[in-house]
Order: sequence, then structure tokens, then C-alpha cells
Amino acid sequence: MGLLIGKQIILGVTGSIAAYKAAELTRLLGKSGAHIRVTMTQGAQAFVTPMTFQALSGNPVHTALLDEQAEAGMGHIELARWADTVVVAPASANFLARLAHGMADDLLSTLCLTTDAPIMVAPAMNQQMWHNHQTRININHLTQSGIAVMGPASGEQACGSIGPGRMLEPEELLSIIGNSFSRHTLSGLKVMVTAGATREAIDIARYISNRSSGKMGFALATAAREAGAEVTLIAGPVSLNTPEGVSRINIETAEQMGQAVLNQIASQDILIGSAAVADYVPASPYKGKIKKTHDNLTIELSAGIDIMQEVGQLHNKPFTVGFAAETENIDAHAQDKMRRKNMDMIAANNVGLSDRGFEADENAIDVYWDDGRKTLPLASKDKIARQLVALIGDRYRMTVSRHSGNQRPAT
Repeated sequence: MGLLIGKQIILGVTGSIAAYKAAELTRLLGKSGAHIRVTMTQGAQAFVTPMTFQALSGNPVHTALLDEQAEAGMGHIELARWADTVVVAPASANFLARLAHGMADDLLSTLCLTTDAPIMVAPAMNQQMWHNHQTRININHLTQSGIAVMGPASGEQACGSIGPGRMLEPEELLSIIGNSFSRHTLSGLKVMVTAGATREAIDIARYISNRSSGKMGFALATAAREAGAEVTLIAGPVSLNTPEGVSRINIETAEQMGQAVLNQIASQDILIGSAAVADYVPASPYKGKIKKTHDNLTIELSAGIDIMQEVGQLHNKPFTVGFAAETENIDAHAQDKMRRKNMDMIAANNVGLSDRGFEADENAIDVYWDDGRKTLPLASKDKIARQLVALIGDRYRMTVSRHSGNQRPAT
């Protein structure tokens, strides 16, 4: 299932005979390309050993609330930040009751309170426990809190009873988990994403470029596709695979990227300009190879194309989202850039920090629009991308609603 490729999933296993099915679910998630970390309650370990899940997931199994080897003993915080989603399968009646009442007395319940990732539970219990009045209250409370309840199924149970309470089969859970990443918030829209660096020739052998890896842009293209958009990705020379279902255009120079954008911009609803486009380019690239004949070499640079500014000046521009890579006065510089280039939103990050931004797998950004802002704290670029795309979808709809009758906001 393509929607699960690269997703970071915590699988929580609680005390139920259905815990053996969680082993198969772990295998299927891994086969689908997801990264899995398993956490087990004490009750779960009475049915299946942690070694089973370690072998299937390829990662150590987490069982202790205070893990001395994880972030100074705060293992639940580390796991909560890591997760794209938390799946509890099987979820016993006891665990559902504790989750509904905000208990935090073991690792799994604590990380469920700590994470900002979506939580999904697959109930597994005797049919009489499922029908119990208090269980019904707990389930209603969980669903009203935004927790997805998957199942249960009906059928013969381990105790000999017949009725609802069986955990859904692993194949069915796999499908539900995968589809949860396709939220359709951008259905029917065309989204263009620019990504990566550009290369500007000095001579036939040398060029000016920057440290952009394209990871953030490719993650945004993936997230937009998952959200239901028709996505065009215009990418500089990066070593990344094309996201599934995304149309890719490869370019090398800033001029080529600008031309590719402007050629198709009229048909786009949203432009996300995450590429690190060269601000300055060699004024007169040497036709051959420059020989080393002097101690010093002067290369004259001239301003290159400003793609976001060009788009911002269009009469009927799409909803535009820019990026600002800054090292100081981030708020002021980002908001000034947004206003000067007539953007609808801008995402700013501090590239002066070694644990985020260029070449890193994680990022943290502050997002600004005309009358608000939101901080997306440090997380994987895939997770940041999904959060940003959801925010873009919300802002796009609010902007269009103020211009009823237009398919896109007029400028």
C-alpha cells in the first residue's frame, strides 16, 4: 500500500488473546513500507513475547515508562514526537477505559496523552464486555475526542461466545490505517510544488548551487497527493524518487524552473514554492573550462529570476505558499518577504541549526499568513509536510470562501 511508505507508526499491543494477530499486522505494515515501533503493556507480554515483535519490526520493543536509554529516561516523549500515527491493536476493554479517562500509568497510555499524532484503536474483548454500559460510554467518549475506533467484528470468540468483540483481521486493519493518511482535504485541486536546489553554470565543469536536498519539497508533494490533489512536482537535480502518483518535471537552472512554473501556473490552484532557487547567477558563463592561471578569479553575478515574485504579480494568481530559510530575525524577514511577493502564506525555518533544515531529515517551521501564525515543532519532514498541507488546505478554503464564485482567490 503506497500510502504507508515511509510512515512512522507506533503499534500498541495490550492484554488480549488477539495479541497474536498484532504480530501479523506488524509484518504487513513493514511489508507496506512503514516504519514500526512496538510498545507492549504488561498484560500483552503474557500472550506474546517482545522478541516476536522485535524480529518482525526490526526495532527494539518498548515496554517501560521510564527508559533510561531514551532521552534521559523520557521514552514516552521521544516516541510521541516520532509517531505519525498511534495504532492500538488489540485494544482491551481495560485499556480503552483508561484511555477514555486520561490515565497515564504505563508507557502506552502515557504516550497516547503526549502525542499530537492521530490515535486509532482496534477493540478486542468478550461480547458481553463490548455490550457493557460502561464500555459503551467509554467508546462514545473516545470517538467524540477524535480517536478512530476500528471495529470490532462479530463472530466466534476465544471464550466460546458469539457476537461483537473480535479484533478486525490484520489485512482489514492495514487497509484502514493506510486510508487514514488519505484525508482528501485537497480533492479536486491542482497543486504545484517546487523542490530542491538549482545549479547555475560558471563554466562547463563548475556551477553555483546550495545545500538544499529537496526532502521537504518531495515530502510536501507526497502529502498533497495523499490529500487528494493532482500534483505537479518541479524538481532541481536531487537524488530522490518521485512520489507515487505525482507528475515530475526535472530542471537544472533557476531560469528553467521559472519557465516550467510559468508554463503551467494558469491551471494551478495552489503553488508551494519550497525550492531553494539561486538568488544570483553568473552573468556570463564561460563556454569552455576556466583554466587556473591566476591566484584570484572574479566572477560577476547578476540577479536571477524571482519565481514567487513573478507569480505574485499575475492578475489571477493561485494561492501561493513560499518558504524562507533564515538565520536571524526570522519573524520579521519572513513576514516582509510574504508581503513583498504577494504570497498568501509563508513557512520559515532556521537553517542555522544543525538538527533541521538543509540536508536534515527533520524540520521545524513557523507558518505565517495575513492575520495569523502557527508553529510546527521539530518533527520528521514527512510529518511537518502533512501538517503544513492540512493548514494550507484550511487557509485555501477560507480564502476562496471570501471570494465566492471564484475557483481561486483573485488578486
